[in-house]
Amino acid sequence: MKRARFTEEEIIAVLREHEAGAKTADLARKHGVSEATLYNWKAKFGGMDISEAKRLKALEDENAKLKKLLAEQMLDAAAMRELLSKKW
Repeated sequence: MKRARFTEEEIIAVLREHEAGAKTADLARKHGVSEATLYNWKAKFGGMDISEAKRLKALEDENAKLKKLLAEQMLDAAAMRELLSKKW
């Protein structure tokens, strides 16, 4: 998976600059990202504080772990059903 170049704090700082009146094109050029990236950040982090963004990241990580555990359990259950359904 691709490593993120910007932390939540940096993203929120860029969004605060945008809210202060800086133009999107100027911000994109200054920070080396596309305008689409700025709009995606705004959709995801718009109106958040740094603590809220960190909490969001922690919840996303926990959710990913839980999804992985669920997928493994479902795979184990399917394998067990297949093994038990065979005639001996």
